[in-house]
Amino acid sequence: MKKLSLWRGLVPALALAAPLSAFAQGELVVYCTVQEEWCRPMVQAFEKATGIKVLMTRKSAGEFYAQIKAESANPRGDVWWGGTGDPHLQAAEEGLTEPYKSPRMSELQDWAVRQWDAAKGRTVGIYAGALGYSYNVDQLKKRNIPDPKCWADLIKPAFKDEIQVANPNSSGTSYTMLATFVQLWGEDKAFDFLKALHKNINQYTKSGAAPARAAATGETLVGITFQHDAVVQKLNGAPVAIVSPCEGTGYEIGSMSIIKGAKNMANAKKWYDWALSAEAQNIGPGLKVSFQVPSNKNASAPPGSPNLSEIKLINYDFVKYGSSAERTRLLSKWDKEVSTLPK
Repeated sequence: MKKLSLWRGLVPALALAAPLSAFAQGELVVYCTVQEEWCRPMVQAFEKATGIKVLMTRKSAGEFYAQIKAESANPRGDVWWGGTGDPHLQAAEEGLTEPYKSPRMSELQDWAVRQWDAAKGRTVGIYAGALGYSYNVDQLKKRNIPDPKCWADLIKPAFKDEIQVANPNSSGTSYTMLATFVQLWGEDKAFDFLKALHKNINQYTKSGAAPARAAATGETLVGITFQHDAVVQKLNGAPVAIVSPCEGTGYEIGSMSIIKGAKNMANAKKWYDWALSAEAQNIGPGLKVSFQVPSNKNASAPPGSPNLSEIKLINYDFVKYGSSAERTRLLSKWDKEVSTLPK
């Protein structure tokens, strides 16, 4: 009886001594679209800060868009974090995501807020990054191929079966490439270019970042990705050069959305607010796994990040090319006119 009385007396004391995060605060399901090496530390930091248990899955932006649409009658995810803005905008237009205004909006860059405005509050910008490509310097020298500097160089015969890029149906990166070419040259010339490029593609990957890793290891000579994905490889010692194409290039506004009908809505909003903080946005750069430009004005742009002010960026129309009709139409056209062509 004495032991029981002692234990009863200790329980309140232990409760007061333990931090709030030590107690279960419910769950959260996060669909993460950046690389695994960035997803995991974000989840761990949020769990530590809040005590909320996070169940995280990592896929490409196009894959998650399709999954969220398929699950709309019975949503399984709560937050969709990361990935190019186009599928986030399409999901917003189709009512697959929830409007939310974070109290941190005043801390964000203008381009991040414009993304929120365009989506009528259903998605927000969390980072930005420019499209480009990287090539393996050692392999290029062995093949005695001149350094490519433009998009036009990639359709030369010297690059036959030497290029990797993701499938635009699964990858937001590759859809950004498709939409970039249409805005650079007009639709007819853009699809002529894509057909010519198809002859030099050795693999269409699922993940938008995978071609950068393949170029780094020499599995492929050239990988078309966002430039920050190639920076990761270069800073890890890979013999790659990163190209901002001479004609100009598109860019992404990586986005975040709360899934409509989320079962853990309160916790989803907690993640949303936390992920927009400078503290959370410094996690990836601090671990040297993220080289995008963060959306919080007080977050630190990581050393080695591509300087967007020095890159010839097109005036990318996020509203038009993130619309359901335009995105569906362009992907369907790519499926019919490009992907089915022989090599």
